[in-house]
Amino acid sequence: MIDELKQDAAERMAKSIEALGRAMNKIRTGRAHPSILEAITVSYYGSETPLSQVANISVVDARTLAISPWEKNLVEDIEKAILKSGLGLNPASAGEVIRIPMPPLTEETRKGFIRMARQEAENSRVSVRNIRRDVLSDFKELLKEKEITEDEERSAQEDVQKLTDRYIREVDEALAEKEKDLMEI
Repeated sequence: MIDELKQDAAERMAKSIEALGRAMNKIRTGRAHPSILEAITVSYYGSETPLSQVANISVVDARTLAISPWEKNLVEDIEKAILKSGLGLNPASAGEVIRIPMPPLTEETRKGFIRMARQEAENSRVSVRNIRRDVLSDFKELLKEKEITEDEERSAQEDVQKLTDRYIREVDEALAEKEKDLMEI
């Protein structure tokens, strides 16, 4: 029972780290990377479809992305979706190919993106701590029901705390990496 709870906690904490990774990918650095456009959806035959499923996204150079839609009539819809995304990108279409130049980051925008990254990291830390709290309350419940001993509970709490510390460290490392990327010129 204890092992199942610890395993569940580990899986949920790992999912928090994955979510942090996706959130960090959405925060753009000065370099062009296809993951920046991951969150963009395009209206495709009446349903919202991820951009990566209706077009090929490639990196032309360090500061330019190219999008090649699989259908010509999607060019305008893709441009509108990118403009509405709030990423601060200005697509330029040249026939069937949409080019997206990455504007250089100013000091002010870098600091804003770092604030966003720190907020995402804090949200992940809170998520990991909430998972720890839930599991510890489950241990207390098992102890109250006399299904485990106090020693087993204490040992399980220590294990969960070590797990929590490990995932919090991963969050901090991801944040440090993102801050380093954002401060590179």
